[in-house]
Amino acid sequence: MSTDIPEGKETALKLADSDFATDRREHDVKSAVLDYWNRLKAGELGALPALIGLASLFVLFTFLKPDTFLSTGNIANLSTQALPITILAMGLVFVLLVGEIDLSAGVASGLCAALMAKLLVEGGQPWYVAVISAIAAGIIIGTAIGWLVAILRIPSFVVSLAFFLGLQGITLWLIGEGGTVPVRDEVIVALATRNMPIWLGWTLAVACAVGYTATQLLRWQRQHARHLHSKPIELVLIQCGVVAAVLLGATYVLSLDRAASPLIELAGIPWGVPLVGTLLIVCTFILGRTSFGRHIYAVGGNAEAARRAGINVVRIRISVFMIGSGLAAISGILAASRLNSVAVSAGAGNTLLYAVGAAVIGGTSLFGGRGKARDAVFGGLVIATIENGLGLLGTKAYLSFLITGVVLLLAASMDALARRRRSNVGR
Repeated sequence: MSTDIPEGKETALKLADSDFATDRREHDVKSAVLDYWNRLKAGELGALPALIGLASLFVLFTFLKPDTFLSTGNIANLSTQALPITILAMGLVFVLLVGEIDLSAGVASGLCAALMAKLLVEGGQPWYVAVISAIAAGIIIGTAIGWLVAILRIPSFVVSLAFFLGLQGITLWLIGEGGTVPVRDEVIVALATRNMPIWLGWTLAVACAVGYTATQLLRWQRQHARHLHSKPIELVLIQCGVVAAVLLGATYVLSLDRAASPLIELAGIPWGVPLVGTLLIVCTFILGRTSFGRHIYAVGGNAEAARRAGINVVRIRISVFMIGSGLAAISGILAASRLNSVAVSAGAGNTLLYAVGAAVIGGTSLFGGRGKARDAVFGGLVIATIENGLGLLGTKAYLSFLITGVVLLLAASMDALARRRRSNVGR
């Protein structure tokens, strides 16, 4: 008796019995949650510790300062406090992803801000010329560091430490010892001290929520149509709902009048917030949707394997330092906007430490190969919340340093333990 199976049916049976088809059939909400739990146990924590820490800090400071911490004025102040550190950390994420470090990023931001201020005040240049010049200076600094690291093979720690010292000297030469350059340009000052019209804030928030939801649903539809592994649609909808709720909730809070006097109105989203959002979208797209981004992860995971696969490792290493220093320049511009001036000490002190801490606390690995642009946002909010909350409590400066240092040490320890756990399970 013949047992032949028609070719089309045989192909369908093979597909049904394949591991891929099994994944497609069994990947419901329960299996997705179980898969996420297994990844957590394997050391793939992502941004979860930062989110838990941020929620815990909000609960703690709300309990300690119930009348102040969650006030609309303090929430707006917190959002502007986080802007410079978040952008600086976003640039450092690119550098950390390839397993390098840039100790000069903080003072580079100060030098670029000083250059911008000098062009505005003494050069009489329009704001856009000053800003472009500052960003270009940052990219040049990053190119020089990347060239020394990638071509001459000098350790990035040594190169960036040398630039850390040298760039401070250039800033001192530009401004003068003990000097300060005021920043009075209306466009620059508006970035961190002025607010968007309320209608524009709501328009952007709704557009971002709709755009994010459409992107996620389109991505799920394409994966589903091509029989690729994808999240259950229920989880996709929940994720979109959470993001929309955060965007619209933050817009509602910032749209409330927070002026101390009833004679004036102070409401709206600070202009710097959508700037950070735009940079986050761009950096996320680069890292997650381009071959350049995939090459960055490959170099950070195993540089030699990436080189043998045909990836230009030298170009990748130089480019991440260029991106890091370019974003450092934008960070310095926002810091100058917030302070309305640039001092000799701009970008020095704890600026770099806070930015590195923000990236690591957010989930970026110090060992390379793991991290996302969003880590800088979550980590920057954690750092800013600690600084803001301790300031409201009137905590002495030494305690602030100690607490921030402990938080950073915990984040680095979790990163090291997670890396060891991934190595043990073969991930």
